[in-house]
Amino acid sequence: MHLVHPRLLVANFAETFRFYRDVMGFKVTWGHEGDSYASFADRENKETTLALFRRQAMAEVVGYSGLPSDAVCQDRLMLIVTVEDVDATVERLQTQGVQFLADPQDFPDWSIRSAYLRDPDGNLIELYSDLPPARCSEGFLQSARKYGGT
Repeated sequence: MHLVHPRLLVANFAETFRFYRDVMGFKVTWGHEGDSYASFADRENKETTLALFRRQAMAEVVGYSGLPSDAVCQDRLMLIVTVEDVDATVERLQTQGVQFLADPQDFPDWSIRSAYLRDPDGNLIELYSDLPPARCSEGFLQSARKYGGT
């Protein structure tokens, strides 16, 4: 496993996007203030150091979409961990008693296969592997070309 970056799950996406871009001076590596996802790097490097995601969009993935986005129980932070094989990692962790929020699934619009779990303190963790381009959505592939990816 490789810890990738923190992702803030935000209610005020555009305002938060502008804060990290304009005030903090992070370089946008993906997305724009009208999106629901964006990633940033510091000025010197191209590696993602921080990502933003609309809180309500993540709530839909983990089954909390019926709750208001400002509810105390809505997640505000998620650790992102890349793994070689999501399904094999889930299976291994389940043998150790880890409970997952849902079965692993493909997200073609995000170019990943992922599974979600919580640490003992309740923090949300995403395990993911990249999808091959043939399993990605056309919208993702267009965005990847725009931002210099796939």
